Amino acid sequence: MLELIGLLAGLAAGLLVPWTVPSQYSLYMASGLLAALDSALGGFRARVKGEFELGVFLSGTIGNAVIAAFLTWLGQKMGIPLYMACVVVFGTRMFQNFAESRRELLTWGQKRDKIRHVVDTGPEDAAKESSPAK
Repeated sequence: MLELIGLLAGLAAGLLVPWTVPSQYSLYMASGLLAALDSALGGFRARVKGEFELGVFLSGTIGNAVIAAFLTWLGQKMGIPLYMACVVVFGTRMFQNFAESRRELLTWGQKRDKIRHVVDTGPEDAAKESSPAK
């Protein structure tokens, strides 16, 4: 519920406050946005799996943003599009986080039923039932 409130507040602020990014900072914003989306999907994946830790999430979000900004800055100084490394890495991780979240959500009911069955019948009986018959 808290996530939904935060999302709605962010959307409302973005729509109500007119703000533009100067063109010289557009690569920084793009890299930062990818870093933020990667962190958000990683946090969602961790929450779905029951492994979410706020400290890990915050340090990853800040670390990703710093690395993305640094690579973009360094690439501009060297005349090399290093921001593309951010696009490739964060884009790949976003797809991986989405895939893991999707798998976890799709198999959640099966896992829940299996745990319930083990609790109801006992671990030894459940192990016997799941082993192949000879």
